[in-house]
Amino acid sequence: MSTDKPVSVGASVIQEDTWIGLKNFTKARIALGNVGGSLPLREVLALKLAHAGAKDAIYSGLDVDGLREQLSGLQVPVFCLSSRVEDRMQYLKRPDLGRRLNEQSVVSLKETGQTFDLVFVVADGLSAEAVNLHASEVLKLVIPELASHYKIAVALVSQGRVAVGDEIGELLNARFTAVLIGERPGLSSHESMGIYTTYAPEVGLTDERRNCISNIHPDGMSYWDALRILSYLIEQSFQRKISGVDIKLELDQLPQEPLSRNSI
Repeated sequence: MSTDKPVSVGASVIQEDTWIGLKNFTKARIALGNVGGSLPLREVLALKLAHAGAKDAIYSGLDVDGLREQLSGLQVPVFCLSSRVEDRMQYLKRPDLGRRLNEQSVVSLKETGQTFDLVFVVADGLSAEAVNLHASEVLKLVIPELASHYKIAVALVSQGRVAVGDEIGELLNARFTAVLIGERPGLSSHESMGIYTTYAPEVGLTDERRNCISNIHPDGMSYWDALRILSYLIEQSFQRKISGVDIKLELDQLPQEPLSRNSI
């Protein structure tokens, strides 16, 4: 449905949609208007640009060197690892290979001889752009608050899937893993990151043993709200020795201050 006030653009006339005010509340493609029986050229081009951004995100690469440098001031071990995937096309076609570490990475973790309470795993997933932008910012907020309570490590995994955190956690005898990973890019959120948490990780676990914090990006969930939920999940997992569907997210129990002394 359109208004009676057309907007002239060159030789065309755009009829603005009466729902245009709703665009202030959502990134969804609504109230696009029309030119005769067609969409305005500006909207067609915007869709093509968003589609290109989503495709680029899928093929983007994890900035291992940049992330390692950004995390260097946290004074925790940072392991640089790779999955069994050989290239990006194989990553997209063989999800199973992205869930396991390659032989060299397995050996390097076994040789550490260390154990950790909590391991943060950073993997590219389906949008390395997302973790390149957001992962270090989240970790620089969360790790300093946890370091006095837990022995912590970070693992950077090229061509990794969510379940690769299970093998890493098992090899490092971790009590808890949090996998920061790029989510499937949408046409308005190609830089969205998720965090998957697991208590007592080991190879072979399935998704009902995980909790997920999704949609972390500038137009979605803020770092602040993500850390409030992460704080709650850490508290519940360590107190009750569980994770996944057995934990119910009670919004009224979320800490007002993420990772406050009372919540860890």
